[in-house]
Amino acid sequence: MQLSGAVVLVTGASGGIGRATAQLVARRGATVVCSGREPAALRETAAVCDGAPLIADLRDPAASAALVDDVVGSYGRLDALVATAGVGHAGRVVDMTPERVAELVDVDVRAPLLLARHALAAFRDQTAAGDPRTRGLVFVTSIAGLVGVPGESVYSAGKAAVESFAVLLREELRDDPALTGVQVSTVAPGVVDTAFFHRRGAPYDRRIPRPIPAERAAAAVVSALETGRPRTVVPRWLAIPARLSAAAPGVYRALARRMS
Repeated sequence: MQLSGAVVLVTGASGGIGRATAQLVARRGATVVCSGREPAALRETAAVCDGAPLIADLRDPAASAALVDDVVGSYGRLDALVATAGVGHAGRVVDMTPERVAELVDVDVRAPLLLARHALAAFRDQTAAGDPRTRGLVFVTSIAGLVGVPGESVYSAGKAAVESFAVLLREELRDDPALTGVQVSTVAPGVVDTAFFHRRGAPYDRRIPRPIPAERAAAAVVSALETGRPRTVVPRWLAIPARLSAAAPGVYRALARRMS
């Protein structure tokens, strides 16, 4: 899709990958609507990228529809959604409270699915109104969703669910004439140098993969928007363990245990 002149909604824009993505999308000439639940940080992001801040808590199931409605109401259309908002957790699932499990599922799974549903409805209405432009959905997942990480089982399962959803969503759109021009992509970063690990309750302590800057992940997101590439793993070498995990899960798990 063409980002210059597009209206792009970025969730999780208060910091990390979301903030870096909002800034890079703005540099491509798009109008950026920044969403997050930290007002001060979100306003800072919006000011840097000359965008509009929209406070939203995606733990609320009504927030997704409200976000899309706000964007369409303010700008007359929505051209792309980038879903970067996510919640992590370090620790065994047996030690998690039910409320914590629900929070991860709400933010990491339910929110992107609902955002996609409402964005697609807006895309279809815009196409029906005679606007033929290409539009896009990009979901930021994680390498954890492709290989699974013990001690992060709920987070891994949530990201895997979104990866699966994106594959099936692409198939659904093939049969809808009003939505065949919509690109659906996922970007699965490895370890990114953000406040994510502080917020999940434990620092990152593995030898590999090494953390990458948020700007590198953001560049992959923008590339996915511009090219429509179905899945991007960043850094690229992590696609190798992802393929091994899919093709030979027992072998992968044995190797991962030895290297941890």
